[in-house]
Amino acid sequence: MQFLEEDRRLYLEEDGKTYAEITWSNAGDYVMIVDHTFVADSHRGEGLAVKLVEAVADKARAEQKKIIPLCPFAKKEFEKKEQYADVWKK
Repeated sequence: MQFLEEDRRLYLEEDGKTYAEITWSNAGDYVMIVDHTFVADSHRGEGLAVKLVEAVADKARAEQKKIIPLCPFAKKEFEKKEQYADVWKK
């Protein structure tokens, strides 16, 4: 799955409407604050939110950044999956 990226967000759209996204702000040069994850009702249950968290973690790794997961969903993913330990700024 290939997410689109613009202005501190990764997202998917259909017919010009966003149906899944994860957003962040930057705190300095090396920290991303993930603040929002959204999946439209019409696409719930497809695992898109999990894939968005994975994608933003991959982006952080590629850019040698850390993540502060303020978004409740992202925070739960970080807490239950060891795969995010390397990018989690606690």
